[in-house]
Amino acid sequence: MSYVDGFIAAVPTANKEKFLAHARTGDAVFIEFGALRVVECWGDDVPHGQLTDFFRAVQATDEETVVFSWIEWPDKATRDVGMQKMMEDPRMDPATNPMPFDGKRLIYGGFAPLLDLTK
Repeated sequence: MSYVDGFIAAVPTANKEKFLAHARTGDAVFIEFGALRVVECWGDDVPHGQLTDFFRAVQATDEETVVFSWIEWPDKATRDVGMQKMMEDPRMDPATNPMPFDGKRLIYGGFAPLLDLTK
């Protein structure tokens, strides 16, 4: 069964194009190292909640947009090897491919699919 890494970040709205350029570089490397699919989603209809919400989770300001991304891998073993290669790849060095957002507020995690419905 597949394995999924999920990410939520607060990206300065003015940095949308910089984020896209950063993602194009990094996401291609994920694919090269075994990912099946990488999806980057720019917040469009993200409500503010009463107790919790995406904005609070990443401490987004009014000048930021919440981004939701995921990487689909064939399995956890491929993901573990791919992520290790990513950490060592010079294309992912912040000096050459800087994150256009505050990485300290990035939320991420790995998930084992429990249910997968398709049409």
